[in-house]
Amino acid sequence: MDERTRADVERAEAAIVEHYPRLVRLTYLVLPPSMGRHRRVLTAHGLVQRALPRTRLRRPDGGLPAQRGPAPESGYDLVRQRALRLALAYEGQPGRVLPALPLVWGLRLFPRAGGADELALDQALSAVPAAVRAALGLWHLEGLDEDAARAVLARAGAGEPGAAQRAAAQLDLETGAGAAALLGSGEFDPCMVQTRPTDLLRRRQRVRVVAAVAAVLAIGAAAAGAWPEPADRPALTAAQQALDPDRLLRTPNEQWADTSRVDFTAWPVRGRQAGDRKLLARALRVWAAQPPDTRIRAAAGTSTRPPDHPPQLLYAGLIDNVMVVVLHDGERLVRYAEPEDATPTLHFARVDAADLTTGAALVIGRGNGWMRYLLAPWISEITTRDLLTPAAPPHGLHVAPDGVTDRIPLPPATGAGCGRWPVAQLRPSTRIVAAGPDTAFLVADLDDLVPAHLTSGPPPAAGAPAGGPTGATGAPALRNWARTACSLGSLRGAGVRSVNTWEFARQQLPEDGGSAAWVCTRADTWRGPGSVTLRFLPPAARPADPGRIAGRAANTAACSRFGPQVVADLHWQAKSGKWYLLAAGSPGVGGLDATGGVRATAEENTLATPAGPAAPAEITGRLRAGGSVRAPHP
Repeated sequence: MDERTRADVERAEAAIVEHYPRLVRLTYLVLPPSMGRHRRVLTAHGLVQRALPRTRLRRPDGGLPAQRGPAPESGYDLVRQRALRLALAYEGQPGRVLPALPLVWGLRLFPRAGGADELALDQALSAVPAAVRAALGLWHLEGLDEDAARAVLARAGAGEPGAAQRAAAQLDLETGAGAAALLGSGEFDPCMVQTRPTDLLRRRQRVRVVAAVAAVLAIGAAAAGAWPEPADRPALTAAQQALDPDRLLRTPNEQWADTSRVDFTAWPVRGRQAGDRKLLARALRVWAAQPPDTRIRAAAGTSTRPPDHPPQLLYAGLIDNVMVVVLHDGERLVRYAEPEDATPTLHFARVDAADLTTGAALVIGRGNGWMRYLLAPWISEITTRDLLTPAAPPHGLHVAPDGVTDRIPLPPATGAGCGRWPVAQLRPSTRIVAAGPDTAFLVADLDDLVPAHLTSGPPPAAGAPAGGPTGATGAPALRNWARTACSLGSLRGAGVRSVNTWEFARQQLPEDGGSAAWVCTRADTWRGPGSVTLRFLPPAARPADPGRIAGRAANTAACSRFGPQVVADLHWQAKSGKWYLLAAGSPGVGGLDATGGVRATAEENTLATPAGPAAPAEITGRLRAGGSVRAPHP
């Protein structure tokens, strides 16, 4: 290296040191948000450090780009260009790994969490290409004008810089709080980070597994070097067998039609990459080791432990530019996702005791406002419908030969209103279910790996065989679901197996107020506990009017086969302005008693008595078979 080259490199190093936070913030912005914040922080720091050239810097024709702000020190524009080029290279390059340095073990790093505006901007940035994020950063973080930013983008290798700038300008307009102020906040500052430990128990388990595997390999290598290989080698351990892609269980294609166990164990292998041994091996290794940069999602009550025996392979293929592998170990589904230039993701869901309906589909892909199902082989037809428009007919949906559906819209995010609630209507094959109008059933995506089965009807009596609630595809059930569908948003991510809505009473309202329905909505989880919401549905002008919540209870048997009796009450105002206390019980309730601030009794399962809007009351239902049941409170 001659003196001039050394001087140039030293000036570049000085520029990096002087403007390091600025460069890292820009690089962090350009990197794909789908990488995950920990991996993105480390990559941003690594790329800026790699921007230091090893040879003499060459000035591009035309000199340095014009600046609106203070002129940077010599060499800054060139190291910024190198850092940008490295960051842009992460767009559309699958399998790209982190730079060697910095290396962090045992900790996860992430910038400080911002508010709602920062979150909205981060979500908007994740939906645009890297060049658009780079243009926005050059404007708001670097202070470049449009011409200078376009020149920097072109030299950094961005395709169509002009189009990227137009998209960035549109995104800037759509950001109500101002992208300039938000990008300067701690949410987008990878130099001011918080730390948390990785999963300590899983890390300890990984260390033990690695140590055990290393010991086994060392002993095996020593044995192989000392003695010739015997004809009958000892069998591999269960842990070693679980990581061997050649030992994955594969169900024959037609077994689902010739078995009494119609669940995920009857699913055949599908997907074009089902024979890709390298992909399957990667999925198994990530599941077993769960490296720190892997994103882990697990439904409530679901274990993320490594496999202890060879699992069953359900699917391996490319879904919307993401390599996806789905495995089943008899108790859990595990979805391994390998996005381009992003952190691998493992999603766990408990599915023990699945059946024809709860094992009918799984979420194979998910994006911004949409998702796709992978259907069970026994599903012969899928349509979609909006629960909030019960009278509208269902719409057909295309299914690929491998069982993957076209995109299905997602319901609005929590807090974004409830203008629609798309669900899927599935019909099983006549090879396992006799044809009939009542064979179709509904499933709803609640942000878990397996959709929830929606049913309607009373629970069976305690001790009786299951089979009370049925598929919610009839007109009365759809009308009730239209008025309760928006409450499904509160069940997202809770590991819900099924949700049943049951009209347990109907009551004529005082002063000719019409007929009101009392509905119990019960959500059962895969792990066992359930919750109920009691709702009062008076006559309404709109089919999706949600009515009023009359009571809630968690970890309860109410409205189930083990606690089928229920009572609810609330205060209601008639058109005349007069207030009443209303109460209703399920068919097994033979009388109602109101105590406390209101005293009244009824010898049937409904009660209406004048009472002030704030008058406290306790409602007890007298059961026809003996005993009593109390009304829960909202």
